[in-house]
Amino acid sequence: MAKLYFRYGAMGCGKTIQLLQTAFNYEERGQKVCVIKSVTDTKHGTKLFTRIGLERDTDFVFSRRENLLRKVRQEYANVSCVLVDEAQFLTPAQVDQLMQIVNELDIPVICYGLRLNFRQNDSGFEGATRLLQIAHIIEEIKTICECGHKAMCNARFLDGKLVTDGPDILIDDGTINVEYRAICPKCYGKYKKNNIPTEKPLN
Repeated sequence: MAKLYFRYGAMGCGKTIQLLQTAFNYEERGQKVCVIKSVTDTKHGTKLFTRIGLERDTDFVFSRRENLLRKVRQEYANVSCVLVDEAQFLTPAQVDQLMQIVNELDIPVICYGLRLNFRQNDSGFEGATRLLQIAHIIEEIKTICECGHKAMCNARFLDGKLVTDGPDILIDDGTINVEYRAICPKCYGKYKKNNIPTEKPLN
């Protein structure tokens, strides 16, 4: 039976790398996949891009108004899996449509994304919230902080300083020095309290 998966993790944990590996595994066995991402992720256009240089074209990018069930039913009903990058940008309705793809078309859907935003809440990521509510299988992709402990926090730095307020989506487009890093709760608290520069790891 097909299932809806949500594989989440902090920034830099390798979510997109795992998505690309999953796509490769299907295609190596002669099966087709449909790889999609939100138009909200504008940094690399229609491509999926990883920090280690791997990349891939998406089959399509979707807006918040896109009906994903209709799109897949009409154009991708022959695929063996639907893979969604940056799944936190889905709307709740789109997550429900992904569940319909699973139930009505019997196609597994694997979503990769963030669970929390840089404020450490889910206010800007309603797609992640809905996935946590209804996905059949929820899996954490783990990574480590600069201090060596488990990284759980998605931290935003502007000019090397931690910021905890601002727009939900702020992508480095070359005109602003914005950096996102995965750090542990202890280091997050230290940066927040002491405004420590980020060049050196915390011990």
